[in-house]
Order: sequence, then structure tokens, then C-alpha cells
Amino acid sequence: MKPPYDITPKILKLVTSISEKIGEINANLLDKPSPLLRKQNRIKTIHNSLKIEGNTLSEEQITAILEKRKVVGPKKDITEVLNTIDVYENLNNFDFQSEKDFLKAHKYLMQNLIEKPGDYRKQGVGIVKGSKVEHVAPPYGNVPYLMKDLFKYLKNKNELDLIKSCVFHYEMEFIHPFMDGNGRMGRLWQTLILKNEYSIFEFIPLETLISKSQKKYYKALSDSDKQGKSTAFIEYMLNIIDNSLEHTLKFRTKKLSQIERLNYFIEKNKNEFTRKSYMETFKDISSATASRDLNKGVELKLFSKIGEKNKTKYKI
Repeated sequence: MKPPYDITPKILKLVTSISEKIGEINANLLDKPSPLLRKQNRIKTIHNSLKIEGNTLSEEQITAILEKRKVVGPKKDITEVLNTIDVYENLNNFDFQSEKDFLKAHKYLMQNLIEKPGDYRKQGVGIVKGSKVEHVAPPYGNVPYLMKDLFKYLKNKNELDLIKSCVFHYEMEFIHPFMDGNGRMGRLWQTLILKNEYSIFEFIPLETLISKSQKKYYKALSDSDKQGKSTAFIEYMLNIIDNSLEHTLKFRTKKLSQIERLNYFIEKNKNEFTRKSYMETFKDISSATASRDLNKGVELKLFSKIGEKNKTKYKI
């Protein structure tokens, strides 16, 4: 059964804005950030996702853990970071439509933190804010078939992945399938769904903006609970996605360096190519710059040169 939600004018406007920004990112070759920026974004993602859950470690401490340096801090917080690094490093090995992979990801994420990580809960739960019960999750006996239905929904090809990712995030939070780790699993799986359609989302730290607007995040979840549909949460998350892309465009409009151009090109092309096809990818460079790039690529053994003058080809 398709989870309930409405397509509002705000949702339509945000989907259009997001699509335009993704087009601009692709046109400006920003969908493959440099290794340094990838690392920085990964650290921000881990830091902010865990910060939402009360983890006290700083970005500097997470950087040190990532670089396998010793860190002093609460054992639980360090374990959470190690687990989250492990999950994000294996992100490309998970299929967003696979419930089995979903449980495997939870096992990685929560190992040594709770009993039986990777298993659905076997007792009732409620979410308490202050002295008030904010949300009572469905009975534990309903969790397996509710999650199966949700994964069936992910296979619906008529749904936009942008919308699908938000709906899954909300519905999973509502079902609350695990004793702990539901929030971070919702954010992780939304990233995975988006990454499947648009590679740039592997490197965009959505969690940074969620962390900065935590009250709005929980209000969107609460409003959707009260309305009995995920509309409010979809609007909130699409706004987060739109702002994250805006931030990416603002800070990534610099020209690519020679090495960044070469790395980008060989990631996108696996066959023989010419200087002309190289210049078709990088329309803002001169033929002399293209020749210097290609000579550097040969020197670095990124590809080999075949033929001479106007018959020159390159083989990766």
C-alpha cells in the first residue's frame, strides 16, 4: 500500500528548484568533489548525524578517529563514530530496495551499542519529550509486515526518488522498527535512496542542515503524525535538500585544477578518446590547455598515447 501524502504547491516548487540545481551541478562538473572535499563532507555528515543523537565528539575528534589516531572521549561516543564510519565507507555496497541490506546496515551502525543490532524490536516503544508522550509506535508484532510494505513502496517506479526518500524517512521513523538507532537509520537510508538517482548526494552532508534545524525536524515529524500523512515532513526535507544543494553550488563554483579535470574525465570515460572529446567535456578550456592536461595524464600513466598529430588517441 502506498503511504499517504499530498503533493502541495510547495512540494512542486521545491522539486523544480532541486532538479534545476542538480542540472547545474552536473553541467559544472561538481558531481564528483575532490577527495579532500569528500572527506570533509563525510566528517560533517557523521558529526551532525550523531550530534542529533547526543554524541559529544567534535569534528576534530572524528577526523582523528578517521585517520586512526588515538582519541580521548566517552567509549560509547567513540564506538558510535567507528560504527558510522564503517557504514558510510560501505554505502556503495547497500541496495536501497533491500530490506536485508537495511538490517545489515543497522547491525553495522549499532554493534556493541545495543543487544541484537540488526533485529527488529520485540517490545512496544513510545517517544517521550519532557513529561509528554510524543509518539507511540505501532505494536512490535506489526513491524515486520509494515517494513515489508515500505520496501515494496521503494520499488514503485512511478514515484520520484526525491519524494520516495522523504516518505521512507518519515514512515520508518513512525514505525520505529528498532529499539535504538531509528533516527540515524532514517537519515542514512534517505541518503542512499537519493544517491541511487543522483551521485552528488553521496557527498552532500544533509545532516548538517538537519542538525541546525532540529526543532523544525522534530516538528515536521510531529505534524505529520498528527495529520496521518507525511506531507509536512516531505516539505521540510525537500527544503533541506534544496538548501544543501544551494550551499554546494555557492562553494563549488571554482574552476577545476588540471588533476581534478583528469580524475573527473577518467571516472566518466572507460574507452579510447581524443583531445576533441576531452574538450567537449571541459568546454571552458583552450586546445593548448587540453594538450597540457593530456600530456600530464600520459606522464602520470593515467592513460597511454596512441598515434601522432591529428590521429592521436588516448587509451585509459
